Amino acid sequence: MSMITIMPSGKTFEAAEGMSLLAAILAADEAMNHKCNGNASCGTCHVFVHEGRKGLSRIAREENEKLDMIVGVGSKSRLACQAKVLGTEDIKVELLGFGSGL
Repeated sequence: MSMITIMPSGKTFEAAEGMSLLAAILAADEAMNHKCNGNASCGTCHVFVHEGRKGLSRIAREENEKLDMIVGVGSKSRLACQAKVLGTEDIKVELLGFGSGL
């Protein structure tokens, strides 16, 4: 289990190992943009991971290719639908309310 903190709300909750960030965030009743049902094809679930990046799965080719197409991507960027919780450390995620994806 990892503790996830959502910014800017400050809401904190537990997420089970293997869950995607998107699934964990939605299960915690936090509103989040997502259009493609977790297929890494839209980019609307783009988030910044401020802490605990090593507590998430590595970026796969499909996610990396989609991130390359999104404006405003940085070293902390992930697609919440593709980032899986490893359960090894706590994670702090910033939700980008402006729908940064395509």
